[in-house]
Amino acid sequence: MKHKFANSVTLIIVLLAGMASHAQVTYTDLYEFDDPHGCCVTYPGLLAQGRDGYLYGGTFSEGKYGYGTVFRMSLEGGLTTLHDFDSTDGNGVQGGLSMGLDGNFYGTTYQGGAHHFGTIFQIKPDGTFTTLYNFGNANDGAYPKTPPVPAADGNLYGVTGNGTVPVAYRITTAGKFTPIATLPSQSYSPLVLGANGLLYGMTEYGGDFNKGTAFTLSTKGVLKVIHSFDGAHGAQPLSPLLQWSDGNFYGTTSNGGPQSGGVVFRLSPSGTYTVLHAFQAGDTVNGYDPTAGLVTGRDFEHGSNLYGLNSLGGALGDGTAFRLKFDGSSYSLLYTFDRNNGGSNPSATPIAHTNGTIYGITQHGGQSDDGVFYGMNAGTFEFASLFAVTSGKIGATVQILGQGFTGAKSVMFFGASANFKVVSDNFLTATVPDGAVTGPVRIIRANGDSLYTVQNFYVTPQILNFSPPSGPVGTVVTITGKSLADTLGVGFGNRKPAQFTVNSDGQVTATVPAGAQTGPIGIQTEGGIVAISSSKFTVTK
Repeated sequence: MKHKFANSVTLIIVLLAGMASHAQVTYTDLYEFDDPHGCCVTYPGLLAQGRDGYLYGGTFSEGKYGYGTVFRMSLEGGLTTLHDFDSTDGNGVQGGLSMGLDGNFYGTTYQGGAHHFGTIFQIKPDGTFTTLYNFGNANDGAYPKTPPVPAADGNLYGVTGNGTVPVAYRITTAGKFTPIATLPSQSYSPLVLGANGLLYGMTEYGGDFNKGTAFTLSTKGVLKVIHSFDGAHGAQPLSPLLQWSDGNFYGTTSNGGPQSGGVVFRLSPSGTYTVLHAFQAGDTVNGYDPTAGLVTGRDFEHGSNLYGLNSLGGALGDGTAFRLKFDGSSYSLLYTFDRNNGGSNPSATPIAHTNGTIYGITQHGGQSDDGVFYGMNAGTFEFASLFAVTSGKIGATVQILGQGFTGAKSVMFFGASANFKVVSDNFLTATVPDGAVTGPVRIIRANGDSLYTVQNFYVTPQILNFSPPSGPVGTVVTITGKSLADTLGVGFGNRKPAQFTVNSDGQVTATVPAGAQTGPIGIQTEGGIVAISSSKFTVTK
C-alpha cells in the first residue's frame, strides 16, 4: 500500500464529566505505518531520543524484505527508513532502540541472523548498520526482546528471551559479548540504570510464585531478586522500570492484581513493593492490560504524575491512556484509542520527549492497520533530561538532552556553575563542579529562561581521609572528603549505623557505635549512593 502520512488530524478529547481534572488532551495521528515501512510495534518497542532531537525506533515486521525496519521519525511525523532487515542480519525488532553514550543506537532482533536465534546491532544516526553479535542459543541465550542499554562504564547491558537459558549480558560498542548472569526467566523489560549504579530489570515469570521478578544486576554480573510478583498484587511485568527523583522505581504488570487487569506499582531500590493502582480485566471505560512502561515529564498544572497506557479495553476496546499521581491518589482517563480514527492497542512504551509531548506507536490501527505514530499533549511542559547516567563524582562528564541549547549561558548543579559544551541545539555535556549537591540540573538558555532536568543528579560522595584511625566505642571520628553535604547515614565496619553530624560539604563527624567492628567507614547519601573508605578504622577495646 502507498506510503501515507496522516493528515495530522488533531483530536481534542475532553475528559469525562466527574473526573477530578477537566483539562484538555490533544492527540495527533502523525504517521500511519504500511507494508513498505514496517508494521506492528509491540512491547517493549522503545523509542530513543537522539542528540538531534529526532526519535529512533524499529518495527517488528514488514518493510522492504518483510523482516522489520529501523527508522528515524521527525516530531511532525516524517519517517526515514534507515535499515531494512533481510533475515540474514536479523528478523523482528521487538525491543526498539536505546542510545549509547557514544550517540549511536543499539537494538536486538528477536530472530534471524547467522544462527537464527537473534542478533545485537548498532546503527548510527546516518543509517550505517553493523551487526555486533549473533546469538547461538548456548550459554549466550537466544531470542532477545529488549535493546541493550548503556551504563557508566560505556558498555551496554541486556537480557534475553526464552532460549536454552535466559541470560543477562554485557557487550562493548565494538561487539565483544560476555554473558554475566542467568535470569530467573525470559525478560521483555529493558534494563534501567539506577542512580546507585546498579541495573534494574524484570522477568515475565520466575520467582517464588512463577509470576515474575524484579531484580538488580551489577555490571560485574551479581544478580539479586528483590521482588517476586505473586499474582494478587500483579503478575507478568512486560514493561521497563522508571526511576523518578524520589529514588523509587515505577512500573506496570500486564495482568494480576486484585481485579486481574494489571497494576501500576512503586518499587524501592531495595525491593519494597506497593500497588498504586489496579485495573479491572475487561474494563470498558478505563481499559486494562498495561504492557507499556510509564513516563513522566515536567507537569506544573497537575503536579507530579505518571503517564501510561492500557493495551486493551476502554469504550472502543482499543486501549486507553491515563494519568496517575505518583502516590496513586488520583487517576484520570486521558484518551480512548480508536482503531477507525487513529491507532489501537498501544502495547509499546511511549517516550516523553523533552519538548513536553508524549510520543508513541500503536500496534494496530491506521489505514493499513499496521500501527500509528502519535503525539499526545497532556499538559506537560518542555524540560531537560539527564541521559542514562544520573549519578557521578565531581569531575564526571554528564550528558543532557533537551532543546534550545544553542547559545546557552550556564549550566548549574543546584547552584554550582559547571563547565559545559553545547554539541547541538538538543544536546550538551557538562562537568560536575566542586560544590555540586544532589538535585535537578538547570540550563540557562540564550534568551535567559531556564530548563530543569526532570531527574535529580545524584552527586557521589568521596571519603578522602578520617581521623583518628582507631579508637574504642564512643570515639568521635572526623571524616573528610567531597560531596558529603547530602549524608543520610554513616556506618562502621560491619555497617553498624552511627550518630553523625554534617559539618560541611567536605566534613562529617561520627561517633563509633556500640557493636562496631574493625573495617572500612561508609557514607550513604540520597538515591542509595555509597562511599567506602579505602582504609579500615580499627575498633579498640
